[in-house]
Amino acid sequence: MNRRQETTMARRERESELSPRMSEHEALMWNIEKDPWLNPSGASVILLDKPLDTERFRRQIRAGIAKTPRLYQRVVPGFARLSTPAWVADAEFDLDAHIREIVLPAPGTQRQLLDLAARLYAEPLDRTRPLWRFVMINGLEGGGSALYTMIHHSVSDGIGQLRISEIYQQLTRDEDAPPPVDLDGIIAEAVAADLGKESGGDLAESPLSALRDSTSHLVRRQIGIGRRIAGELALWPADPSRISNRVDTLLETVSSAVAQLRPSDEERASGSPLWKHRSRHRHLEWVRVPVADLKAAAAVAGGTVNDAFMAGLAEAASRYHLDRGVEIDHVNSSFVLSTRHDSKAGGNAFTPVPVKLPAGPMSIQERMSTITETLAEAKQTASRTGGMTAISGVANLLPISTVTQTARAAASRIDFSTSNLRGAPFEVYCSGAKVLATIPMGPVAGTGANITALSLDGQLDIGIFIDPAAITEPEAFRTAIEASFADMFAAAVPAPRPRKQRAAKKTATKKRAAKKAATKKTAAKKRAATKK
Repeated sequence: MNRRQETTMARRERESELSPRMSEHEALMWNIEKDPWLNPSGASVILLDKPLDTERFRRQIRAGIAKTPRLYQRVVPGFARLSTPAWVADAEFDLDAHIREIVLPAPGTQRQLLDLAARLYAEPLDRTRPLWRFVMINGLEGGGSALYTMIHHSVSDGIGQLRISEIYQQLTRDEDAPPPVDLDGIIAEAVAADLGKESGGDLAESPLSALRDSTSHLVRRQIGIGRRIAGELALWPADPSRISNRVDTLLETVSSAVAQLRPSDEERASGSPLWKHRSRHRHLEWVRVPVADLKAAAAVAGGTVNDAFMAGLAEAASRYHLDRGVEIDHVNSSFVLSTRHDSKAGGNAFTPVPVKLPAGPMSIQERMSTITETLAEAKQTASRTGGMTAISGVANLLPISTVTQTARAAASRIDFSTSNLRGAPFEVYCSGAKVLATIPMGPVAGTGANITALSLDGQLDIGIFIDPAAITEPEAFRTAIEASFADMFAAAVPAPRPRKQRAAKKTATKKRAAKKAATKKTAAKKRAATKK
């Protein structure tokens, strides 16, 4: 087998792991972006201790793209929206269209960098090209640099993007760059394989076959639902109790879907009275806390790290409002429930879960305990009903204007959305530079803010991506978050015992040790006497 045949087989193996079409959930995110307010892309700012080796970085990226087809594929629409959009290789792929290099004006402060990242995020990705962008940023004070990354959510969720990041990260500073790859040849072969699939704007060889295949896709989706229903009905005579259980689940699913699509009067009126306005403007803040401290606080309350994370944010929201003379009962939030069971780079396997977080006056410990129970109930409900995933297929058949209006209305009642990602628990490097921090920028998409946490080498970087029309004092909110976590960690540390108590315990310990030693000595003497 020659090298070209090996390359072809490797490409086919990589592409076989991916669906040629978007999932219903991915298609929904693709469609709603036609309203710029609902941009679903995820981004990050990676802080580095020195400038990247540019040529080494580009070589690293080329090798990574060769192994990650989504990074050289573009989107073609489904035929008449009867099927979801498809992925095909981009015949005009140009690495320079996806990688840029800029210099931050002097003095190159952290504030300048965060503001630049917010402006870069406002630049939409070119929907006719592969959906990602990297920007190398030099000129930071102290001789450091940064890497801005942006990947469309239809390409991958947060966990998948972390796996994609492995294409440009290394375990040591001087790790060798990968050998050169024939990226142009790999893409050319993929383009040739896709040429017959784009007639009619879909995975088909002609408009007629496009209609046939798209209709088949729609029918298969409905047949899949029908089979599940038929299988369920077949079990009812043997187990009548399933009827009641399934009807209850169905009603709960419908109620949940309706609640997401059409908020009640109570929900419209609830949440923060200060964070009601929305805009397309963005402001980025950053907080860093030790992972060990967050784990300790969670353990004291009997919850998870995410419970403690959400409790800290609810506490900060409460303080922000009280400092402005406003007392609130709760804030409307959401968190991401991962449904991923594979190790693929890319793809989406999650559902957003809306939740009301208690924000009234209470101790931090009480808030954490309450939130632990609240999140557990929300997870159970989402697992039963399927969350947003359950209605994506139906939403994709509706007029896009209807879907975007509905999505914007649903997002407008979320005070802040959240996500919590687990990164590398050790140091990582990028083309000769050490990664100092990674500031995540989750999609705000019509909410008041997105607050995403990402762990790295024992630290938790919290990216607070804010709509300043909603949270009009972003720096004050960041300060409230810092103070809330500091107080949470202090409350989790056991109070030191009084000096007298410690001295008494030390004396008692010495007495026990002396008594134990005396007992051993007496026993030794008895054994010696017995031997004599």
